[in-house]
Amino acid sequence: MATENLWAAFGLTLFAGLCTGIGSALAFLTKRTNKKFLSLALGFSAGVMIYVSMIEIFRKAQDSLILGLGEKMGSWITVISFFGGMLFIAAIDKLIPSHENPHEMHSVEEIAGSEKAILLPTNEKKLLRMGTFTALAVAIHNFPEGFATLIASLQDPALGVSIAIAVAIHNIPEGIAVSIPLYYATGSHKKAFYYSFLSGLAEPAGAIIGYLILAPFMTDTLFGIVFAGVGGIMVFISIDQLLPTAREYGEHHLSIYGLVLGMMLMAVSLLLFM
Repeated sequence: MATENLWAAFGLTLFAGLCTGIGSALAFLTKRTNKKFLSLALGFSAGVMIYVSMIEIFRKAQDSLILGLGEKMGSWITVISFFGGMLFIAAIDKLIPSHENPHEMHSVEEIAGSEKAILLPTNEKKLLRMGTFTALAVAIHNFPEGFATLIASLQDPALGVSIAIAVAIHNIPEGIAVSIPLYYATGSHKKAFYYSFLSGLAEPAGAIIGYLILAPFMTDTLFGIVFAGVGGIMVFISIDQLLPTAREYGEHHLSIYGLVLGMMLMAVSLLLFM
C-alpha cells in the first residue's frame, strides 16, 4: 500500500465527508427536491461502488492474500473477509433505530412538511433529539466509509477518486436528513448546517483513526483482508441503502439507468488507467 499518497487520499476522504454540508445547503436553498436527478445520481453512485468492489477491489485483495497465504487459503480468506465487511456494516446499521437512521431518507419537502406539522413547543426537544441522533448515526456510518475511501485511494489514486465521488453523492441526502429536523427544532440555519457539517467530519476522522491503528501492522495479508472487507462494506451500502433510496426518490427505471451508467463509466475508467 503506497503511503506517499496519504495526503491526497485524505483530501479525497475529506471531500466525500463534507458533502453532507452540500445536502444541508440544498435543504435550505430549494423548495422541492429534484427527485429524478437524485434518483439517477444515487443509482450512479451504487453502480460505481458495486462494479469497483466486485471487479477491482475483490481482485486486488485476492492477489494480495494469495501472495501472503498461497492460492487456496488466500482465495478462501478473500471471500470470508468480503462477507465479513458486509456483516460489519450490517451490524452498525442494526444498532441504529430505523426512525433515526440517516439511510431512511425522504425528500426536502416531505421532511420539512412533517417537521412543520409537529412544531409545537412541547415537541421541540423531540425534534432536537431526532436531529442530534441522526447526526450521530451519520457519523457512525461515515467512519467505515471514510476508512474504505482512504484505503482504496492509497492503493490506487484513480480508484480512490471514483469511490470518493460515489460516496460524496451518497452523503448529500444524509445532510438533508440531519439538517431539516435540527432547523425546525432550533430555528437556526447556522446550527443545523454546523451539525450536518460536523457529522461529515467523521468520515476523514474514521479514515485517519483506522489508518493509524492498522498502518504499523500492515502486511500483504492484512491489507488483503482489510481491502476485501472494504469491498463488502461498499456492496452492502449500495444494495441496502443507495438503490432503495434511489427508487423511492424517483422512477424505478431511472435508478437502474444510473446504476448501469455508473458501472459503464467505472469499467471504462479502469480500462483507461490500466
